[in-house]
Parts: sequence; C-alpha cells; structure tokens
Amino acid sequence: MINLIGRKAEIEVLGKAKNSNRAEFIAIYGRRRVGKTYLIKQFFEENFTFYLTGMADATTPLQISNFISAYRQFSGSEMTDKPKDWFEAFGLLRKLIDAKGTETCVVFLDEMPWLDTPRSNFVMALEHFWNSYGSSKNNLKLITCGSAASWMINKLINNHGGLHNRVTKRIHVQPFTLKETELFFQSKNIPLERYQIAELYLALGGIPFYLEEIESGLSVAQNIDKLFFSTTGLLRKEYQNLFKSLFKDAESHEAIINVLATKSKGLLRDEIIKLTKISNGGNTTKVLEELENSGFIRKFQPFNGKIRNSLYQIIDPFVLFYHQFIKDSKAEGEGVWMSLANSPNYRTWSGYAFENICLLHIPAIKRALGINGIYTENSAWRSNNKEENAQIDLLIDRKDGVISVCQMKFSNEEFTITKEYAEKLRKKLSFFRSESKTKKSLFLTFVTTFGVQKNTHFLSLVQNSITLEDLFQ
Repeated sequence: MINLIGRKAEIEVLGKAKNSNRAEFIAIYGRRRVGKTYLIKQFFEENFTFYLTGMADATTPLQISNFISAYRQFSGSEMTDKPKDWFEAFGLLRKLIDAKGTETCVVFLDEMPWLDTPRSNFVMALEHFWNSYGSSKNNLKLITCGSAASWMINKLINNHGGLHNRVTKRIHVQPFTLKETELFFQSKNIPLERYQIAELYLALGGIPFYLEEIESGLSVAQNIDKLFFSTTGLLRKEYQNLFKSLFKDAESHEAIINVLATKSKGLLRDEIIKLTKISNGGNTTKVLEELENSGFIRKFQPFNGKIRNSLYQIIDPFVLFYHQFIKDSKAEGEGVWMSLANSPNYRTWSGYAFENICLLHIPAIKRALGINGIYTENSAWRSNNKEENAQIDLLIDRKDGVISVCQMKFSNEEFTITKEYAEKLRKKLSFFRSESKTKKSLFLTFVTTFGVQKNTHFLSLVQNSITLEDLFQ
C-alpha cells in the first residue's frame, strides 16, 4: 500500500513509466531532504530488482565494494571476484536483469552523483550499459536519483554525449505545499491551525525531513526552540552541510547565498558579482543555475525587461531563516524563539518570508483569482527612480487585458491600509504604469493572512483580496 502525502504529479509519471511497454530511464532530482528516496521506495514498495545508494566522499574502490554488497543481497550470489571497474559492475547487473526473464525489473541507483568519482569512468560505463543493453529491454525501469541537481541535469538530462536524449522521464521533486504540509501533520495526528502551520512553514518550508521532527503537544515556539536553539537541535548544524553535500567547490554557491541573504528584494547578476567579488564568467552562470535548479534561489525576469536584468532571490525558507536568526546568533535554550518573535527583526523577516511563501504558491493565488484557465506570465518590477525605491515583487500579467499587482502582508490580525500607505500604493502604481508604459488594467491584489479591513482606502484601491485560507487550497 502506497503511503504518500501529495506527490500526485510524481505518482502519475511513475505510474506511466511502470506500466509502459518500453525501457524507461527516469531521472529524479530535488533539494536535499525533500523526500526523493522515500517517494521511490513507497511507490515501488521496495520491490527492486537491484538497489544501490552511492556513498558521499568515497573512493571508486569503496563504491564498487558497496555495489558488490548490494549485488550479493539482490542476487543471492556469494560472488567473490570483485569487478575491476564500473564496466564489469554493469556487466553483472545485466546478468541479474536477464535472470528475471520478462518480469518487470526496477533498478534504483540512488545518490548517483556520488558514484561518479574522479577518473572512475562511471558515466561512460552507464552510457555503454544503457545504449548497448538497457534501452532494448522493454521490461527495464532504470531509476536514477540525486540531490546534486546540477549533476543530474548536466550529466544525465542535458547530456551531450552518449546519453543525449536517453532520459525518458524527469521528475523534479518539490517541497510540500502548505496544503500538503497540512495533510502531513494530519497524518501524524498533530493538531495545528493553518496560521500555526504557516508560522512553521516560514522557518522550515515544505521539507518533509524537517517537518518529521515537529512534536505533537509542543507549541510552534517550543518546536522551533527544540530544532534550532537547543544545543542538540537537529537543524542547528544542518546549514553547514547543506551546500557541501550538493556541490563540489561550494564556496561560490555559499558566497552568492550570503549576499542574497542581505538583500531581501533580490539582486541583479552584476550586483551579485560586485558584492561577492567572484569572476564574471561562465562559472558564475553555472553556479547561479545550480542554485536555481536545486531550489535555493529563483531567477525572476523584470516586467518588460531583458533576461540579463533578471533579479535573483533566495526562495528556500530554511536558508532565509538560518541567515536571519541562526548564523550570527549565540542564543540557545528554551524561550529563545518566543523572545525573538516579539522583535522588529522578526517582523521584518516574517513579512519577507510570507512574500516568499506567496511566490511559492502562485498556482493557488491564480485559483483564488479565478484565472486558472487564462495564460499568465509572472514577473517582478523595480523602479528606475532610485530615490523612490519602488518595487513590486509579483506581477501576474494576464492575457485578458489585466495585470494583477500583488501586495503580500503577514500579520496576526486583519491588515489595515492607512492613509499614508494608500498614498504610497497610488504612487507605486503610477510609477509602474509610467515606466512600463502598459495599457492594461491594473488590479491591486492583496494577499494576507486574515484579510484586509474594508475601510475607504481598501474600497478605493483594492480589486482582489486573498487570504491564507486560499493558499491552502
């Protein structure tokens, strides 16, 4: 019995691959701790013809020894001759598959990037295995998986050599949405209101491994204290291993994250290069793409702007939380988060973190606006007037002649538009229309936790109001 929360799209892809009458080469990637391995094990109920997990920082001989152990387990053979390289190892795998006859064979190679050690010729051996044998075995379902998204994309999905166009299906496993997070807690009998779930999501995002540690009977503040501010907290040291486990030479990746963490509204590529002092070349593009493919940042093209003027922003809630409250903090013990949650620092962070959640739930916003069936393009805008410093973090440009201008506000009560804020909004809309030269109607849309007070400023300015409840749909 499959025991999975959400993952409907992923299950559909895996189901089609499992039931197809051709050989399948499936590449699965996603952020560390997002639940890739769990997804595969649950879907196939661990009925594998062969299953191998690569080892971090291991040499080629150790990886092959690990292969032998797995081969003995799945073949029942007490093989004593050790393959001298990956070509011979894949030769043994062929024998194991042939022994199954016409029975469906599911081969799962987990953490594949770790198997590709220097000078091991692992990818070359994989190419030979698939091209000379696997692709003609209609009963073979080869599943490859790895957290190093850049390796999975560059070495497999976008391979320009012997594996070019060989991947038949690709699955990018995303963090849970708010709704999936709610279903996850319900499955664990953890009774949390939606506002409380959102508070946890601000810090943890939808990462199943992190959510698994939430304890029933503890408040949100107590759980955050336990995970982050206890000396033995599971996530207190998580960040130190996060990038090193995903990227080789992770210094540039961390440098970019460090500068983006200081600019909540995002930075242009040239601004990133200036602040990090890294070279302006192909490697910078590669690092930015790797961070984007791994789900840590997003590249947001400005409205009516050129791609080279795209903004980069951190979108991983855990990374944002770490930089705001953990990185330079010595605070630890009980009651830390309750104290921090009443500080100006918290209010600034929670506002931006909620904006980030909204950007991760644009499909839910579109559903709430009733524009699911309308083609849209999402973008950001930053005024050319440096003195005004006006910016809109989400524009939904619709093909029905409307642009939804989204303002996102996090609070523990109904949000109120004051006279001063209303004037600021009018100026922002005026600047945007003037600079963008758009002829479309501008619909000011508020996305808040508990709605917006319907005072005179609301009635004269706002066309749409979306609440936290809508983000859970």
